[in-house]
Amino acid sequence: MDKKQKKVGFNKSNARARWTSIVSTLVLTVALLGVVGVLAGKDGKSSAGSAGPLVKVNLSGVVDRGGEKMSLEQAKVVKPNEILKWSIVSKNEGNGEAKDYKAVGKIPQGTVYVAGSEDAEDSALVKFSIDGGKSFSKKPMIEEKQADGSMKMVPAPVDMYTEVRFEWAKPLSSNEERVASYKVRVK
Repeated sequence: MDKKQKKVGFNKSNARARWTSIVSTLVLTVALLGVVGVLAGKDGKSSAGSAGPLVKVNLSGVVDRGGEKMSLEQAKVVKPNEILKWSIVSKNEGNGEAKDYKAVGKIPQGTVYVAGSEDAEDSALVKFSIDGGKSFSKKPMIEEKQADGSMKMVPAPVDMYTEVRFEWAKPLSSNEERVASYKVRVK
């Protein structure tokens, strides 16, 4: 178990809430840590010490600079208006299925989500958050004041997006790998 898992901790009574919290925090920290282990039980809930799934997540970023794609490590510094492609690779190295598997990608501060750039294997449902990952929707909505003073619900602009979540109905089987990606533009 790595330091991040020890810090968060696991217990069966609040496993689902912790799973959501872990996935949300992992996406932010995974860029620094490289590969992070995520545990999920046979029923899709987090657990420790079970013979269930063990999902390892790797987040990597690529920048397209002058027609050449290079890793963020190679690029060292990103410039305004450059497009970064984030790839989330999830591999189940455990013995059981990870049911209701979700992967969450953070839209880093100083960047804006590129509308329509999401891509995922196995027909993932894609949802977005505008509140730091507290809630997700296919099309987040906000209230907007109209000229007559009334309030109307309208789609949130993509510059308000804080996370993108990929949800798979099909379980992530043992030794199976799934890839999801999305792009952001540097402000």
